[in-house]
Amino acid sequence: MKVSVCQLPNDLSPEHPAWRDLVRRIELARPAIALLNEMPLGPWIASEATFTDESAAASIAAHESALQVLCKLPTAVIGSRPIRGKHKLANEAFLLAGGVYQPIHHKHYFPQEAGFFEETWFAPERPGFDVVEFCGIRIGVLLCTELMFTEWARHYRRQGAHIIVSPRASGTTMHYWHAAARMAAIVSGCYVLSSNRVSYRDDSGQQFGGRGFVYSPTGELLGETSAAKPFLCTNIELALVADAQSSYPCCVREMVSSAATTRAS
Repeated sequence: MKVSVCQLPNDLSPEHPAWRDLVRRIELARPAIALLNEMPLGPWIASEATFTDESAAASIAAHESALQVLCKLPTAVIGSRPIRGKHKLANEAFLLAGGVYQPIHHKHYFPQEAGFFEETWFAPERPGFDVVEFCGIRIGVLLCTELMFTEWARHYRRQGAHIIVSPRASGTTMHYWHAAARMAAIVSGCYVLSSNRVSYRDDSGQQFGGRGFVYSPTGELLGETSAAKPFLCTNIELALVADAQSSYPCCVREMVSSAATTRAS
């Protein structure tokens, strides 16, 4: 199966030249799944330290209008978008295939710092980390910061995942992300794919770093996007996933001590 990752600019809309370029590349390459970055449409609302209904509504509307365009693509799409929750927004990962929208996962881990006041804006409404299946491929989602928590990559392996996807809206420092993605691949035996926002530094000093990437099931970097190459395809080989998941360290069994069992009961 062919899949793609990308880097897309801040303040994206279906009228933006980068969006039209993405659609053209997808139509030419025909990946089975195209991975978008985290909440790709419009400005990054979590740069605002205070929640406002106006910004929340604008972001929701921007993403809802883009879904109509995405439905027309000759490929399945995985991305995330904001939806209304009880008190805040939820950052919902979705699979859109054949015109059918399927929620997959809500983001659970939120930074709270300059440029990324996500805890102010978001809270999950949907519990859990569960795989979704598409054309025989089992997929787990770790939205941006969630990639740092390796236990969930292992959790997805136990569910039989083949791919872990990580839509991002992250800065220019890459050593955390490469380390996290490599370890997620190694401990899960899955391909790890990520797409990201990209921007120049704005008045607040915030800058998104782009550089979507693909890691193999054994932790090798297979490719990375750039300004010159904002769209990248790779082939998923299930035999490599099976080999990695039957080898070290994936083959190491978890042992629960009797003391831990006693405490749990």
